[in-house]
Amino acid sequence: MKTKHHKRLVLILTAIVVMVISLGYFVTGTGAKRGQHSGEIFLYGEQHSVEQILEKEFELWSSYYRHDGMRHLFVELPYYTAQYLNLWMKSDSDDILDSLFEDWDGTAMCSQEVFRFYKRIKEECPETVFHGTDVGHQYSSTGKRFLEYLESTDQSRSRMYALAQENIGQGQYYYEHSDHAYRENTMVENFIREFDSLSGADVMGIYGSAHTDVEAMDYGTRSVPCMANQLHQRYGETLHTEDLSSLALSREPYRTDTIKIGEKEYSALYFGKTDLSAMLPDYQYREFWLLEDAYDDFKDCFVTGNVLPYNNYPMKIETGQIFVIDYKKTDGSLVREYHRSDGNSWQGMPATEEFHID
Repeated sequence: MKTKHHKRLVLILTAIVVMVISLGYFVTGTGAKRGQHSGEIFLYGEQHSVEQILEKEFELWSSYYRHDGMRHLFVELPYYTAQYLNLWMKSDSDDILDSLFEDWDGTAMCSQEVFRFYKRIKEECPETVFHGTDVGHQYSSTGKRFLEYLESTDQSRSRMYALAQENIGQGQYYYEHSDHAYRENTMVENFIREFDSLSGADVMGIYGSAHTDVEAMDYGTRSVPCMANQLHQRYGETLHTEDLSSLALSREPYRTDTIKIGEKEYSALYFGKTDLSAMLPDYQYREFWLLEDAYDDFKDCFVTGNVLPYNNYPMKIETGQIFVIDYKKTDGSLVREYHRSDGNSWQGMPATEEFHID
């Protein structure tokens, strides 16, 4: 992932724009004869940037692509980011993808696993068309640069320009107000716009698992139905969902660290980081450690009432464990929390609870 000069990127984009504008759709319906469209939606929930999940997602997409003729892949990215990916798919270099990863620096999306995932799609499923339906993350970098590209290619009056502007406005509102209900509802509206424009094509979608449970409310607010819930109300049985996040729970720790608390050192199993940038605007990611043989030392510590459901962790949780969680904020600061699994639950979900260290 190397830095490229902005002017060179614009020249590359200009050279391939004609090919992208003329790009057609080649989808046939799942379970249907070639040339037919059934309008099925297959949503898969994930924990972001987990290698095992990305492997499964590529396996699924490759199968739909090769055996069912699908070409449309919906992703939890802004509209303009997906359009950049579509330009990159027709480019003979990785300059565009490199630039996107520079914009994602500091988030869990900026990983070699995600980079390889997109590279494999380009190499093995080259007619893939990406559809971004999230609010406008990275609007001051990716979004601004995409508008400049459209202006440089005389497309400032195009529908693409108008949608990119709208998407930037969505991101600005979301980050200004930290309004999770707004984000969830906007993701639904963007999804419907993109899907309905395909005239009955089958699609696959990859989103965080908080957005793909048809029975769930939005995790950030508990006040609105999540994206899949709302889509099910509109599309009924044509919507199919599966949660892949459990594939991350069986993985082994990446390494063993040592964490000192007070005067005692603990063996700490490191289970990696999960992206928070799309869910919590003031945060980039959080990292998880499991302290070995530590429960008895902290079982009587005062709890704060701050809980974290098990499904937020990248590993299996058992009662009687102690966890260290570091939150990386967008201003560069770190917030450390200590959590304990006492076998308690919150709103019907098993959850750990933060405790104070004396």
